[in-house]
Amino acid sequence: MTLWQGRFSGSLNEAATQLNRSLPVDCRLGKVDILGSMAWAKALAQAGVLESQEYETICQGLSQVLQEWEDGTLVYQHGEEDIHSAVERRLIELVGAVGGKLHTGRSRNDQVATDFRLWMLHQLPELEAGLIAVQRALLGRAESDLGVLIPGYTHLQQAQPLLLSQWWLAHFWALQRDRQRLGWVRRLTSVMPLGSAALAGSAFEIDRQMLADELGFATPSLNSVDAVSDRDFALEALFWAALVGVHLSRLAEALILYSTVEYGFVALDDAYATGSSLMPQKKNPDLLELARGKCGGLIGRLTGLLCTLKGLPSAYDKDLQEDKAPVFEAVDTLLLLLPVMGGVIRTLKVNAERMQAAIHPTTLATDLADYLVHKGMPFRQAHQAVGMAVQRAEALGVALPEMPLAEWQAMAACFDESLYQLFNPHHAVAKRTVQGGTARQPVLHQIEQAKRLLGESA
Repeated sequence: MTLWQGRFSGSLNEAATQLNRSLPVDCRLGKVDILGSMAWAKALAQAGVLESQEYETICQGLSQVLQEWEDGTLVYQHGEEDIHSAVERRLIELVGAVGGKLHTGRSRNDQVATDFRLWMLHQLPELEAGLIAVQRALLGRAESDLGVLIPGYTHLQQAQPLLLSQWWLAHFWALQRDRQRLGWVRRLTSVMPLGSAALAGSAFEIDRQMLADELGFATPSLNSVDAVSDRDFALEALFWAALVGVHLSRLAEALILYSTVEYGFVALDDAYATGSSLMPQKKNPDLLELARGKCGGLIGRLTGLLCTLKGLPSAYDKDLQEDKAPVFEAVDTLLLLLPVMGGVIRTLKVNAERMQAAIHPTTLATDLADYLVHKGMPFRQAHQAVGMAVQRAEALGVALPEMPLAEWQAMAACFDESLYQLFNPHHAVAKRTVQGGTARQPVLHQIEQAKRLLGESA
């Protein structure tokens, strides 16, 4: 029997029952639903609704239901709507009619909103730990690969040389912003709706601050109508997950390119690559491709829930039953993906010689312009002169370091033999000493800062 059957003389259509049923999705809320019910029973006892013996009996029954749920032995009945119905039904089976007092002053509207938030709060530490593990992998590479040079790219065209450590740390800082945003998700989630009832608030003298403290929420909600319909925390969680996905996808895309024969910058460990069923030579970056591909699903879940919520009036509507699946799926995706990405980063091999050899002389063009600036030429004029030199070298079919001095001086008379010293990418990198730059000292400073943020000794 459903929790609302008393109003109806007939049964719900079987197909409608299946459409209405959320138990296959929300069954994972069993633990938090029971914890919430235990706290609610305590509040009812404090309000004088439950006698002390009734409270003890209900809590003992709930403890047994929790044990069954954790053991996987909790039996769901055919047509049972949701986890809340299943827990209540099983409680009454165990303790009798007194179990029917538990739902006094409470609605499934505030119950499910509380369960969902509480479940999310329990997931956040594991998600943060997964994120930190990837950050540690990136930081480890920044330390072990210090001194290795790589061509830096803009528009997928070689731009300027970088320390490889600077490149790894660029991805570290993106994930650090994700850690900061996770704190905002936590604050939004840590608002307790319990006590809001269906939409008008409970008619019993419930100590909601006690409830919040008992369940680990920062504060009770301030408005009962808003509390039962607010899913901003779920949207923020999905946005956070989507942006983490974007950051991992961008990293994956670069590593896919860098692992090709054409680049040859990195080689993936066998533990994080797959083969071809046809071509024996293949070593495919399938895990990185999946990281890239799953980002689309994370973005789609955010978009889907936004569309679900956009036209809802105030208070609770059944559309909100669709809120949990996308969040559950996003969390599951990241808990699978983050350890794999950390493993890929930690175990790949870097071909330092190939990386440095790939640096094209034109990546030092900015240094040539700066050289002219130091000789007193305005930068815009220097930029034009070096651009003309690049064009002239292409016309002559020679590399910039091979172009005769007379050709250089035709572009700018202040060029002299010292210009050829600029064609050393290590010198170009060493000059970028500004805070946040790619020279060794600012990179070491970043590493120290990153270690502090991860709670490691610098």
